[in-house]
Amino acid sequence: MISLLLLKKVDERFIPIFKSKDEIYLAVVESELDILSDMMKRVADKNISPDDKLLEMIYTRLDAVKEVVYRNGTLRAYFFRDIWRVEKVRKKFDAKEIQIFKTVLLEGQAKGVFHIDDVEMTADLIHYCVKGIEVPYIRGHIGAHLDEETRNRYVSNIVFGALHRTEI
Repeated sequence: MISLLLLKKVDERFIPIFKSKDEIYLAVVESELDILSDMMKRVADKNISPDDKLLEMIYTRLDAVKEVVYRNGTLRAYFFRDIWRVEKVRKKFDAKEIQIFKTVLLEGQAKGVFHIDDVEMTADLIHYCVKGIEVPYIRGHIGAHLDEETRNRYVSNIVFGALHRTEI
């Protein structure tokens, strides 16, 4: 994978492979999203309860995106400057993520952990809710002052309340 640290010093030899530096950034974003998708799939495949999977998937996603954006300082500036271009690259990832959420929700429903009227709509809502808090989470505006236990309790209450989770 191309390091973004090297991209600051991209010479003209790389431009023929990619038409512009923007294409290089987008290729890096796409590569990082593929890695994130694999991470989420591994969580979904774990032999743990669906409710634990769901929370772990949410935290995995938020923490991984935050880490990628901070690890690649150039990407951070680019990410916040041109979110619409990044959104275009994310479409494939978004579809995969929604499907992974749907799979876990169906598993939870089959095991009697969740009581959901419309699994597809719920998977979409979870995806867009998590996506919506991405930027504030990256910037440290959400839960930065909370200890991990309190943060987990708040997130659990919101997520599991919406899913009508049963106690198991």
